Amino acid sequence: MLPEAKHVNKTMPGQLATLELARPKLPKKEYKRTLKALQLDLLVLQQAIYAQGGRAIINVEGMDAAGKGGAILRLVRRIDPRGYKVYRIGAPAPWEQARHYLYRFWSRLPGPGELVIFDRSWFGRVLVERVERLASDSEWRRAYGEINAFEKMLADDGVTLVKLWFHIDPDEQLRRFRERQDNPFKRWKLTEEDWRNRERWDSYIEAAEEMFQQTSTEHAPWTLVAANNKHHARLEALRAVVDALTATMRRQGQPVPRRNKR
Repeated sequence: MLPEAKHVNKTMPGQLATLELARPKLPKKEYKRTLKALQLDLLVLQQAIYAQGGRAIINVEGMDAAGKGGAILRLVRRIDPRGYKVYRIGAPAPWEQARHYLYRFWSRLPGPGELVIFDRSWFGRVLVERVERLASDSEWRRAYGEINAFEKMLADDGVTLVKLWFHIDPDEQLRRFRERQDNPFKRWKLTEEDWRNRERWDSYIEAAEEMFQQTSTEHAPWTLVAANNKHHARLEALRAVVDALTATMRRQGQPVPRRNKR
């Protein structure tokens, strides 16, 4: 049996410290079988969302080299490309900096029948902008309330919100950094910024822990994904998305399509 994705309990400090990162290696056949079943589950749910005019947002956050891109690739591999968008969020452009930080997300919200994936999201305000001092203390502290209000508004409007945090330990991150450095096809993924961020590991963990405590809500909980084992991480992410979409349909009284045995 595969472990269920872990949802954050706001009353528990140190969520990342208690996350079990070491997962046994899955047999290749079991991994492929479960991956395909979950991807087909997501496909039929996407088709139902399109037919019913539903909307969904998946926020993908986590430590550098935690496997976010690979997980997104598996999320979208079997679904209809006409029904989703993926936005890779980096530093805001100068014209975006002149506006409220949520503006560039407002302009990318899903339309009826659409699923949107943010590779990094509005939580950059309380993560990288906090750690790198790109936002003042008052700005990033105020952002918790702004984010919660924003997400509550989206949820009240019927949008499904899935918030995934991919986590690895420092040793695994260093191994992946070196693998990227030695592989000419992956070297482009590794930047000086990645090495600089690694030096501030503890600061990012502190920021992430407070983010979980402040922004994990009933309508938009965080799901922590143990990502030292990439296969486990991809399956946990898919399961979290499938379960969240199913729960929304049931809550709204919509017919839920039959899911695969897995």
